[in-house]
Amino acid sequence: MKRNLWQQLLSIPFTLLVFNSAIAMNNPPRNPEKIEECDILVIGGGLAGAGAAYEGLLMGKTVCLTEITDWVGGQISSQGTSALDERNTQRQELFFPQGYLEFRDRIGDFYGKLNLGECWVSASCFLPKDAHTILYQQLIDAARKGNGTLKWFPNTVIKDVQVEAVANGGTGEQIVSAIALSHQPQPNTPPLNSEPLSKIIEDAYSYEDSSRLKKTVIKFVPPQNDKSEVKAPWMVIEATETGEIIGLTDIPYRLGIDPLSPYEPSSSSRTTDPYCTQGFTYTFAMEKTATPQPQPEPEFYQQYAPYYSYELERLADFDLVFTYRRIYKAQPSERVTFGGIGFTKPTPGDISMQNWTWGNDYRPGTSVDNLIYTREQLQATGQLQPHGWMGGLRTETLFKGEQNAIGFYHWLVAGTTDSQLGEGVKQPHPDHIFLQGFDSPMGTAHGLSKYPYIREGRRIIGRPNYAHPDGFTVNEVDISRINYDDDYYKETLTPQEYRQLRAIIAGLEGFAVISGEISPEQAPKRSRSTIYADSVGIGHYAIDFHPCMSESPHEKPGNTEREGERRGQGQAYPFQIPLSAMIPQKIDNMIVAGKSIATSHIAAAAYRVHSFEWSSGAAAGTTAAMALDKNILPYEFTEGFAFRNSHLQALKQVLERNGNPTAFPNTSIFNQDWDDWR
Repeated sequence: MKRNLWQQLLSIPFTLLVFNSAIAMNNPPRNPEKIEECDILVIGGGLAGAGAAYEGLLMGKTVCLTEITDWVGGQISSQGTSALDERNTQRQELFFPQGYLEFRDRIGDFYGKLNLGECWVSASCFLPKDAHTILYQQLIDAARKGNGTLKWFPNTVIKDVQVEAVANGGTGEQIVSAIALSHQPQPNTPPLNSEPLSKIIEDAYSYEDSSRLKKTVIKFVPPQNDKSEVKAPWMVIEATETGEIIGLTDIPYRLGIDPLSPYEPSSSSRTTDPYCTQGFTYTFAMEKTATPQPQPEPEFYQQYAPYYSYELERLADFDLVFTYRRIYKAQPSERVTFGGIGFTKPTPGDISMQNWTWGNDYRPGTSVDNLIYTREQLQATGQLQPHGWMGGLRTETLFKGEQNAIGFYHWLVAGTTDSQLGEGVKQPHPDHIFLQGFDSPMGTAHGLSKYPYIREGRRIIGRPNYAHPDGFTVNEVDISRINYDDDYYKETLTPQEYRQLRAIIAGLEGFAVISGEISPEQAPKRSRSTIYADSVGIGHYAIDFHPCMSESPHEKPGNTEREGERRGQGQAYPFQIPLSAMIPQKIDNMIVAGKSIATSHIAAAAYRVHSFEWSSGAAAGTTAAMALDKNILPYEFTEGFAFRNSHLQALKQVLERNGNPTAFPNTSIFNQDWDDWR
């Protein structure tokens, strides 16, 4: 039987496909063929990057926006997770940033409805390919409205950045230029998106042309005008999915598990573990058909089959899983329930996007298979040497994630095993097809998303201040609703650590706990998140874990999730995005947006969804534009006592005036009643 395209692509031995990075890193760089000037360079075209570009354009700036794929939007488009993760209370109040609300409105206008697929995970599920079209037009309209200029650079990666000390009264260095590589297919070769990411990523980061890709070397620079009195001639916003520029510039950051402490009391380890990050997912789309279809088994299926599962009995229903993130509903159908969850039955023509923990999630967690290279691994592979940057990811793990995703489709339609629930639970459902092609929802010939959905990357350590002498970080205790009265915390933490934990969450009574005036058991528990005087955005989502696996490889029969990783999982209070979490150490003209802001491993599990990404991006774009207008550096917005910092107060006023909330309603240190925000 003739194999499908994805079977051909993903069964070729990995070692025959990857580009020779050792050779690439030794090649001398080419001279730039293009020079591009911009006020704001946004690196990464996901929702954080789009939010930053949107606000920068509305404020009249020239924005250069780079993206490794050819779609803007990240989660909603190139990563295929086109089901908006939102909390019901925030959705009911429509308490989101203006640009995010505009996107939601445009989705509704485009389809005539907000939930095209009648999915049950969200109020809005839609096609990834349409999300790119809608969002790109929104950015074009923002440029027109604000008299800004958008310079869009798809299929473009940053290869080198030039960082120099600048005598401008700042505290450190600045990015003065960046070298990017833009790629296109060579003549008489297939279009881009014919191969999965693992097959071209190393080629994309090489200066030299290959038989597959032709590169254009672009140098990004600030506007070439009089800069003698300017503290920073431009701003750079790091909005990549994995914290690429953080790794490339080697500024202080964390990766993976943080050690157990009163601030991270649910940590699964007494020591750091940079290899255990949350799982990543290659999404795909599948369509229900009227009749059973041939379902050839991929050559690699048996390797991954021991992993797949419905996970929980209350979720062990194929139609439930199919409609969970259904992104297109072809025709009306009756409403049914399973496990107390209601949904409309699938009908032929319905399209589902798959993003399932014990399915197409790939969850490596050791030093031999982790996806995002640590600083030590970057050094060992030569990526911190001049011209050596290759994206900072383990290509073989991307490849295995692709195979794992394809295998999950086969399990859904033909599998009869279940790793968590045992025999007799999973039944075949062959009346489906795997959607492939450039006109398919994912826009790829192979059918997988153009880029994996990344839940966790490198996270900066913010600048030290009086409350955070080791560098600013948002921690678990700043947002979690967990009741720390559990015996586990009393037994795992030392008495001193437990007293400190109870003091932290006691709010205004914290000093009484520390002084011994009241015991830890008597201390009240704060019933809201930490309030930040320098808040520039908002978010609300549960602390939601897709933990790494205990052993390598991820798909090893009998493998389990890392013990204790889900202990911190649970509801979170509505939270704020402090500007201090977006200002990195050392580099004065860079702002960080998206999943790489200064959060702990556990807090990052909540600070990662769609509306948060946009809110952080909107804050970054506004901060960058105002810093240029005021001729100050971003860290100056966070200096001194917040209420006396006129720059910060002006920034917050602009954000609020432009429809970008910095706090939830009735946010106050005296308001302890946040129970309605679930």
